[in-house]
Amino acid sequence: MLVPVKRFRAAKGRLVGTLDSGQRAQFARWMATGVLAAVRSHPTFVACDDDEVAEWAESEGADVIWCQGLGLNGAIDDGVGQIVKLGVDHLVVSHADLPRPHNLVLVARAGCVSLVPDRRRDGTNVMSFPARAPISASYGAGSFRRHLAQATALAPTGIAVEVRADPDLSLDVDTPADLAHPSIREVLPTWLQTIQDNHPPATIRR
Repeated sequence: MLVPVKRFRAAKGRLVGTLDSGQRAQFARWMATGVLAAVRSHPTFVACDDDEVAEWAESEGADVIWCQGLGLNGAIDDGVGQIVKLGVDHLVVSHADLPRPHNLVLVARAGCVSLVPDRRRDGTNVMSFPARAPISASYGAGSFRRHLAQATALAPTGIAVEVRADPDLSLDVDTPADLAHPSIREVLPTWLQTIQDNHPPATIRR
């Protein structure tokens, strides 16, 4: 399992106005901790370029892959390359901002590329692939379409492709509206639920 983790205090920028910088860092760390906890029984690597994140990852039992200045896609590709050299036969790459990550261990299937799109089918929250047929990271707007195109191109090699529409793993948190999603709200830490109660979603009058 490879989890790229951004510097906590730089995470969740689109929640500015709802959470202050300290709260955003606390929330990002809470989600990332949940992701690692969901896969604790499997070898896990955190790709990062921040000392605080590296210290946190090691405290959670993960190995750190340092990726200074590589950006998200570069960090993932570099991390995948390093993990493959260790002799693993299958990898899972997951975002760190999944509030309901308990199904992560179910994504990997031998001989298959599995993609979990976000609920808008725009981004790629989780992807899993054989080490012999790695999917190059292409995150950013529309990443699911690009990752699916790569996976489909592997068909002649005998690699199966699965799009896994998991109702929990499809959930991520980027905006205040995401925090109000019923399935996300019910698992938020108590302190964050209280903040949300003080920031109800805006209504549009017609």
